[in-house]
Amino acid sequence: MITVVYRELHRLASRVMHGENAGHTLQATALVSETYLKLFGGQGVKPNDSQHFFALAAQQMRRILVDHARAKHADKRGGIKISLDEMYQISSEPDGDLVLVDEALKELQELDPEAAQVVELKFFGGYTDQETANIVGVNVAKVRRDWEFARAWLHHHLEAS
Repeated sequence: MITVVYRELHRLASRVMHGENAGHTLQATALVSETYLKLFGGQGVKPNDSQHFFALAAQQMRRILVDHARAKHADKRGGIKISLDEMYQISSEPDGDLVLVDEALKELQELDPEAAQVVELKFFGGYTDQETANIVGVNVAKVRRDWEFARAWLHHHLEAS
């Protein structure tokens, strides 16, 4: 069972890390290890099912990457850059700052929690529309509507930043 979970976490981490800069100091295996420790260290999580577990894992990966970006930004005042256009066309800028995306996502969470969850799963978890629909418990059409709304909202928000 642990082998299956590890493989799936590594697959998610690899998809997430694929969008990062080539010189990124955090590798997929390290991201999996940190995610696993966050999920099971201390109190540990009690997910309802495997879909809930992997949604929590995507959320933790997001937090780890954002924390990593903030730490690097504090050290270099440059931050980690990710190509949003290449991943999902959220921003028309060639590079978007992961910290800015996280802050915008927090604002979107207040406005539309379901759309924010779709972004988190697709962008940070690397899930497909179908996988996201299964995790959230809605149909694919709802995921696509939420994604389109969130993408437009984030594009506008990031362009204004």
